Amino acid sequence: MTRQTVREAAESASYPLFIPFIMAGDPNKETTIELALTMQEAGAHILELGIPYSDPLADGPVLQRSALRALKHGMSLTEAIELIPEMRKKGLTIPVIIFSYYNPVLRMGIETFIEKLTENEADGVLIPDLPLEESEELSTLTKKVNLANISLVAPTSSTRLEKIAAQAEGFLYCVSSLGVTGTREEFPPEAYAFIEEVKASSEVPVAVGFGISTPEQVKRLQGSADGVIIGSAIMKKVEGLQAELEHEAKRRDALQSIQQYVEGLLAVPSSHQQ
Repeated sequence: MTRQTVREAAESASYPLFIPFIMAGDPNKETTIELALTMQEAGAHILELGIPYSDPLADGPVLQRSALRALKHGMSLTEAIELIPEMRKKGLTIPVIIFSYYNPVLRMGIETFIEKLTENEADGVLIPDLPLEESEELSTLTKKVNLANISLVAPTSSTRLEKIAAQAEGFLYCVSSLGVTGTREEFPPEAYAFIEEVKASSEVPVAVGFGISTPEQVKRLQGSADGVIIGSAIMKKVEGLQAELEHEAKRRDALQSIQQYVEGLLAVPSSHQQ
């Protein structure tokens, strides 16, 4: 079966698009592979695989702790990318986007980075701290090999919204509110107005991230956005189950608990694979 591109997966979602974020290497490589499969089973259409970084500007405390645990266990950009074929061997069919800050990519070299992504069956890349105005080299290289270069739009970039939306590939990542990632009780009314403005400007599906952590929030966003990106809420659950996930005999039950939690957030049945 031919694997779908990021855009195909985003556009063919039969219910609100679900894009989970998991941190590579937290708590270990084996669990990351199993977590990816668990997310697919729970209904993910696209997976964001996070690269741990020691100075993550946009990440809240949950993802910062997750990155530090992964770095402590020796996870690197190269090792994270090389997990993708392992996931594929075990049955992962959904597109995988590498989510990395720019520094590790720069250290590796952009051309080497793109080569590694294509060799290891990645489908896209998202670099949150690389502004549109500085992403020309990356965009040129990703286009050549048919990798989606995912764009982010935040409330602070409303003056550049149309320019960002015009270049968006796969889906447009809409940052719901200012600040860092992390769970929030509620989004302010202006967040919904901004999401609708983004939606009106975008030709690709719009997925909202930063702070989504309850079924009510997912439901409320359904009228405005095409889907949701959930990271901190999932990795908080992983953090709470660290001991079980690191214990081979207990891992299966812990993963099942995470799957049920995610299905509860989405409030959709899990029998919707493409």
